[in-house]
Amino acid sequence: MGVVRRWLIMLVLGFSGGVIFLLPYLKEVYYRPLADALDLSNTQVGLMMSAFGITALISYFPGGWLADRFSARTLISLSLLSTGLLGMYFATFPGFIEGVVIHAIWGVTITLLFWASMIRVTRGWAPPDQQGRAFGILEMTRGVAELGVSALLGAIFIWLGSTTTALASIIWQLSATVVVLGIASWFIIEDTVPMETDKEHHKAGVNEVISVLKMPVVWMIAIVMLATNTAYNASYYIGAYTSDVFLATTAFATTIAIGRMLFKPVSAFAAGLIADKAGVAKTTSAFLMILLLSSLAFAALPVGVNFLYVMLVNVAVVMIAIFALRGIYFALLEEGNVPRALTGTAGGVVSAVAFTSDAYMPTVTGVLLDSFPGVTGYRYLFLLTAATCAVGSASSWAPMA
Repeated sequence: MGVVRRWLIMLVLGFSGGVIFLLPYLKEVYYRPLADALDLSNTQVGLMMSAFGITALISYFPGGWLADRFSARTLISLSLLSTGLLGMYFATFPGFIEGVVIHAIWGVTITLLFWASMIRVTRGWAPPDQQGRAFGILEMTRGVAELGVSALLGAIFIWLGSTTTALASIIWQLSATVVVLGIASWFIIEDTVPMETDKEHHKAGVNEVISVLKMPVVWMIAIVMLATNTAYNASYYIGAYTSDVFLATTAFATTIAIGRMLFKPVSAFAAGLIADKAGVAKTTSAFLMILLLSSLAFAALPVGVNFLYVMLVNVAVVMIAIFALRGIYFALLEEGNVPRALTGTAGGVVSAVAFTSDAYMPTVTGVLLDSFPGVTGYRYLFLLTAATCAVGSASSWAPMA
């Protein structure tokens, strides 16, 4: 593989991995506008997101199985095309029930077809001693894509008046971008070698799947990822938190929600470099402890204009830790000596556990915010995040096996 082709693969893979998730996670930036456009309560928004989380959760394991057996190029391209076309329909704001169904299908098109294939291509992109760097570069590229596309669409949204029509326009444009990336992926990403022809390992059957489930490192990685993604789910509400608690305008809250993505590229890349030098497990443990303390700080933060800047500084700390962790936690597969030919299977197992937060956190958060209006609901959310990070931090100290 030539140098130019190699970096083009990472570029398309990273941009696809960043942009494709913007559709199901629209509430991360446009929480209030989306709720208003569909006339939804906090609980209904949570249920819509939980529909995505539940089908995604079901799809992680079979998605890993598919990634170890079929063409990565085919799976990734099909995922992007189907997700983008469905997004164009969602741009018409068809209603709550239809929104739930669309998010449920997105859970399949993104997770079953795309997620494990992305992990497999990335792991094969770099040698064993550069896995932290490889996944850090992937997360950095995803971050650049998320930030660039989100900033551009956010500016268009504000320029168009932050109306329902403006939101429909940017959803359609985002969907079209995903479709274009699907076409590009077909021509740029090289096919991975299916496991049936992998010379290092024979076909993964029931015994190999069971062996993956018996690996302590697989469950350690799963718990670390669960803690990280619980915090990431909570961070989706930072824009709404700024608006509801600090009474910021919709434009300011949107800017904060997008601005927190600024930390992703640098944090992920730097964490990858640090992890290759200091060790992935040690680096993971350190960032989880930072995330734990920052979540507790959020829960204890007083309300008022005088504390707005303190809140923004803590947002920066939280996002640096989250994006650093997301940039390196899959590198634990190499440090834990998980066979490369079982990358998809192991990735599916850890993801099935780790991303349960996508299934329960939106609904739990929606219920908390509806049951405890104002700052109280958000404080309970941050305390829940801190508790999960405490468990993740303890797990990260487990020995690699």
